[in-house]
Amino acid sequence: MANARKVHVKSFGCQMNVYDSNRMADTLAPAGFAEAAGPEGADLVILNTCNIREKAADKVYSEIGRLRVMKEEAAREGRQMLIAVAGCVAQAEGREIMRRAGAVDLVVGSQNYHRLPEMIARAARGEKVIDTEFPVEDKFDALAAPKREEIAKRGIAAFVTVQEGCDKFCTFCVVPYTRGAEISRPVEKIADEVARLADAGVREVTLIGQNVNAYHGADGGGAPATLGQLLRRLARVPGIARLRYTTSHPNDMDDDLIAAHADLPELMPYVHLPVQSGADRILAAMNRKHTRQHYLDVVARLRAARPDLAFSSDFIVGFPGETAQDFEDTLSLVDAVGYAGAYTFAYSPRPGTPAADIEDQVPPEEKTERLYRLQALIARQQRDFNAAFVGKTVPILLEKAGRLPGQLVGKTPYLQAVQVMAPAALIGTVVPVAITSLGTNTLFGELAGGAAAPLLAEAGA
Repeated sequence: MANARKVHVKSFGCQMNVYDSNRMADTLAPAGFAEAAGPEGADLVILNTCNIREKAADKVYSEIGRLRVMKEEAAREGRQMLIAVAGCVAQAEGREIMRRAGAVDLVVGSQNYHRLPEMIARAARGEKVIDTEFPVEDKFDALAAPKREEIAKRGIAAFVTVQEGCDKFCTFCVVPYTRGAEISRPVEKIADEVARLADAGVREVTLIGQNVNAYHGADGGGAPATLGQLLRRLARVPGIARLRYTTSHPNDMDDDLIAAHADLPELMPYVHLPVQSGADRILAAMNRKHTRQHYLDVVARLRAARPDLAFSSDFIVGFPGETAQDFEDTLSLVDAVGYAGAYTFAYSPRPGTPAADIEDQVPPEEKTERLYRLQALIARQQRDFNAAFVGKTVPILLEKAGRLPGQLVGKTPYLQAVQVMAPAALIGTVVPVAITSLGTNTLFGELAGGAAAPLLAEAGA
């Protein structure tokens, strides 16, 4: 694009922010912006932010300080560099961002980035622009569809937002306040987007939402559809080899979704199912609206439907009022389930959430000690899970070139990275790989005997 202005979008936090960042770039392309790999020389830098953890928000202000120096250098060179803050920190803090960081020109909330071209034009004229209102119109209807070549550049796997917001109001969480109430996109609009992705070479799609299995988008007849029904529709899209979804809530794991795990070979046998704590007393204080036993029952039902299914989860240690016994209950739940991986955090109070006002806060050193113990247990389970694949032949979706000549990197159905020597023509195909050894964060393997020839013939190589 001749004389195109350059935009760099930096994502913090969750997969939905990665998706949103791509859609921001797609929205700005018709306005003459081309994507830049970094902030150096960019005319516009957008920080797409996360507010789930205190450290995530702090990183944003640190990054703004770094960009302020670049902005001043650009001004000395006679260039204008605009700084925008988007996403959940923008939604939560609004004008406070500009008060704390005068270098910021534009603050845009998580539901408003379809308005970016008009807002940037105002900011370029010197106006300080803030838009964090929850709009009446659906931003997805207003977004520009990405060009085929842009999709292809982003790789074999893609995220697609199908649901946003959360109505659960866990006492530790800012999401209901920053993303709003639960909304779901219509089935056929999602199917159209997935079909465009498949046409551009995408082979794996992960459906994302803050509470994705609360999905209730309209089907072709206008009736509410379940996530299971949506998955069945997307499994029929030509070219899509693998489907996933995240993040789910135990209370919304209905019979139809569980049956989809049994019925759909395209649906990968890996479920991220956050529990946060293994103690009923803490689950109640968190307003999780489920018990330890209910969670374990959901796990059992899913495993009955798909015996090879594996789980990951989220845990918070040191929630206000958590006792030593409560923490032991969490460890025993981890032992009972056996996880392939997990995200673990020490509780940090988020302003505006009910838990932030609870006086019975756990001392920092106690949180740290509990976090280390939990992480050590999860790490052992993850190592055991990965080690069990050595000597097995596993279907691997090859995604990209590795660091070594002739090496490709792919993923197992369980999101494990696998490195294998294979011809580049196999990128985008699912191949049987014999796992030979285990690294720190990856598996190593070899193409199973005779696997490459028919696949290369099919690929026209």
